Amino acid sequence: MNVVKVGLLGLGTVGGGTVNVLAKNSEDISRRTGYQVVVSKASARDLTRSRICDTDGIQLTTNPQEIVNDPEIQIVVELMGGEEPAKSLILEALKQGKHVITANKALIANHGNELFAEAAKNNVVLAYEAAIAGGIPIVKAMREGLTANGIEWLAGIINGTGNFILTEMRDKGSAFADVLQEAQDLGYAEADPEYDVEGIDAAHKLCILASLAFGMPLNFKKVYTEGISRITPLDVTYAEELGYRIKHLGVARKSEAGVEMRVHPTLISEKQLIANVDGVMNAVVVKGNAVGPTLYYGPGAGAEATASAVIADIVDICRQLDGANAVPALGFMDEQLQDIPLLPIEDITTAFYLRISVEDKPGVMAAITSVLAANGISIEAVLQKEAVPQGASTDVILLTDSVIEKSMIQAIKDIEALDSTNGSVIRIRVESLQ
Repeated sequence: MNVVKVGLLGLGTVGGGTVNVLAKNSEDISRRTGYQVVVSKASARDLTRSRICDTDGIQLTTNPQEIVNDPEIQIVVELMGGEEPAKSLILEALKQGKHVITANKALIANHGNELFAEAAKNNVVLAYEAAIAGGIPIVKAMREGLTANGIEWLAGIINGTGNFILTEMRDKGSAFADVLQEAQDLGYAEADPEYDVEGIDAAHKLCILASLAFGMPLNFKKVYTEGISRITPLDVTYAEELGYRIKHLGVARKSEAGVEMRVHPTLISEKQLIANVDGVMNAVVVKGNAVGPTLYYGPGAGAEATASAVIADIVDICRQLDGANAVPALGFMDEQLQDIPLLPIEDITTAFYLRISVEDKPGVMAAITSVLAANGISIEAVLQKEAVPQGASTDVILLTDSVIEKSMIQAIKDIEALDSTNGSVIRIRVESLQ
């Protein structure tokens, strides 16, 4: 049986998981590809540290360029993370006619257009299943399984750390800062958690998913991003009372006006399947105009879960080594990608949850509803908490019907200007996913 040699740029958690899964499932992988897949060389910053995998038979180096330059290596797998030197190494590997696999969502979101063009120029594949949602084969589903459909919208819980934090806040009533510390202690969150809790990681993934869905170039800078650090146990509790759960959601939707791409905390009805995705798990709902809504669920991170996606890309590449046609990088023929208008957040329509701290006195509710009516906003549900002691401040919680965001921005300014309002209005968007 012919051998395909693979070089790993990075031998950390995912790299070690890739070695383990290739070893564990080597027979099935060979049956599926017709090749014996072998990791022949791997690079790592520190060759003395302990590994989760057996490195016998793998040539180790601290110089990743050695892997890129090795003429016997046909597939380079980039698992280093960061933009440099990963980008330069990938470009060089593509120029040398090597196929490349990456789990680097930030690199694809920010530089994917350039990298895919270089891959096409050299008639090789740049694959990236592992960059989104860990072990969930969402890229393959959208590039291949749903190709008969026009994708109307997608929504996903695509960052396990944020989902864990919101789940713990709901289940334990804990404050954000306390649960974040717990996530860091468990290894779910980095020492600097900004990318996870402020939505940047999810925005990278959403950018790629939107391009796959709608056949447009990658444009990470146009993703609206809002984190979960301002979510309080009070809002989680009030959402539950209204029959909703708060999730950190990535949403992409196409309309006649253009495409919206946004990541932010979102109220979702507890009856929706995605509202019941808890802990570090990920899930993506994709709505096709033929099949309807489809749900993809599974682990969004982890050594062997992510390795599963890496090896799926290796298998696909092996199947193409005999000259079979490759699937286009973003699922659409390169010359058919379209520059679709991207909508600013102010022009997007959603419903809203509002929490307003007010003085407990007559006429307060009438003043708020008057402001909302003046801005064309209807109320769907109201919770008004009794002030303790009587006459003290209290919370009014509203769910509105769908409204264009610019109208809600103005309404919130007007409500905050009322004499009876204390401090800022807390607002969270609401999605029906219909």
